[in-house]
Amino acid sequence: MDAMAKTSTTTQGLRSAIERSGYYPALVAEAVEAAVGGEPIRSYLVHQETTFDQNEVRRHVTVLVLTGNRFIVSHTDEQAADSTSPTPYATTSTESVKLDRISSVVVSRVVANPEQYKPGTLPREVVLTIGWGAVNRIDLEPAACGDPNCDADHGYTGSSTADDLSLRVSEAGDGPETVRQALAFAQSISEATADLTR
Repeated sequence: MDAMAKTSTTTQGLRSAIERSGYYPALVAEAVEAAVGGEPIRSYLVHQETTFDQNEVRRHVTVLVLTGNRFIVSHTDEQAADSTSPTPYATTSTESVKLDRISSVVVSRVVANPEQYKPGTLPREVVLTIGWGAVNRIDLEPAACGDPNCDADHGYTGSSTADDLSLRVSEAGDGPETVRQALAFAQSISEATADLTR
């Protein structure tokens, strides 16, 4: 398959995945396609999630797209009518990140019965965390010395973690195909960022 045909297939696949999510597909697709522009798509992941906020059910969708030069994140949330809007509304945002800005790709896999694990078995859940420096989380705690009787102030110690995007998919909640797609996308973005260091 030549590059042009593969790009067309990937673009159609992304559009179909957005439509299958059933979550404002015209709105989501337009935002994603505008962010991608004419670049060929290497990989994508569409993840719809339902959350419960007090007495309300809220849905949102995240679309991740990898092109040859960029990582694109699109997020769409729906909101109920409120004091600023008499009708329900949705908010869509896209962020485009150059691949050379991605500093970390973390893939956490949760596997049931690890003693019986066989290579190729699908994890029960996958958490994909991608950092590019836009958001950092700092965890601090009081520092201490080894003397149990010491009451001096030793300041603080802690760690800083890139936490720009964290996406969790599970076999039970999202289905095995979504878990497979999350792993495939994670591999694609890991390979793309590794290619930049060669």
